[in-house]
Amino acid sequence: MPNWEGSDRRERLPADWPERRQLVLIRDKHRCQHVREDTGRKCLAPARDVDHINADDDHRLEALQAICGWHHDRKSGREGGIASGISRRAARDAKKKPHAGYL
Repeated sequence: MPNWEGSDRRERLPADWPERRQLVLIRDKHRCQHVREDTGRKCLAPARDVDHINADDDHRLEALQAICGWHHDRKSGREGGIASGISRRAARDAKKKPHAGYL
């Protein structure tokens, strides 16, 4: 299970998330569907987590995959880092004074 601290992700899940999660795990035979960068093959380790393939709120079954905890932690951490960087840059840029030539 991902670290939910500081995240509103749980509130954004649909009411039938437990059922969708079970359907995905059964469809994927409880095997990690993450495609490894080093081999180009699916991991296929035992999976207990269900992941959004893209970092969005698309809860359609085809947008979800079974994933092992190891790959889920790394994927979620990478996506969180990207989102955090975007947020920090936006806050930094909002504080910048406009160039005198643009005033």
